[in-house]
Amino acid sequence: MMARLRVVLVGPQHPGNIGAAARAMKVMGLSDLVLVAPERYPDAEATARASGADDVLAGARVVDTLEAAIGDCVLAIGTSARARRTSWPLADPRTAAERAVAAAARQPVALVFGRERSGLTNAELDRCQLHLQVPTNPEYASLNLAAAVQLVAYELRVAAGARVAAGEAPREPVTAADMEGLYGHWQAVLEASGFINHEHPHMLMRRLRRLFNRAAPDRIELNILRGALRSLDPRRRGDD
Repeated sequence: MMARLRVVLVGPQHPGNIGAAARAMKVMGLSDLVLVAPERYPDAEATARASGADDVLAGARVVDTLEAAIGDCVLAIGTSARARRTSWPLADPRTAAERAVAAAARQPVALVFGRERSGLTNAELDRCQLHLQVPTNPEYASLNLAAAVQLVAYELRVAAGARVAAGEAPREPVTAADMEGLYGHWQAVLEASGFINHEHPHMLMRRLRRLFNRAAPDRIELNILRGALRSLDPRRRGDD
């Protein structure tokens, strides 16, 4: 499905932006890049800015017209920062990405980006069934071409179901009996140290229970706490 999501750059003026867009695509798992009448391409600056996404650049197709770039697509989504006088279906990047991913289950879908200086023309936007607009700062809505591609490519990947992989081993839970053992250990050590009155420990111990219930320690963390308590127990030091 990701292979059916196509990035179309219409009239890109700076080859560095083409390379940076290719890099943004590869980072998010996209590979289908089409360039419509680029001013300078191929170019060494594009290769340098691709930073390893050379395969995306090598596979990029150069065509003369937007029609040639999107002719086989079931959905074309045009990006634009400006409002149009004529009402047109408009979506933010997240909604547009969800529409694109759903449509790409069957046939290619194009995400169309315009020129750095002027964006897409009205005639080009007319060929897109949906317009995508990033909710930028209204006082400064200018967004670099490669940055716009990166933003939309990220939303496409999220819409396709990508998630951040867990960075740590599964946590081993502890039982209610284990937690009661921890609370009893805390109370014994705190009473022995004189920190709490052994005749009235209930309020402090209730607050400690709330604290550890929020923290939800796992097996390793509970063992660390029990070990620390044993080390700090004044009764143990007295025995030494």
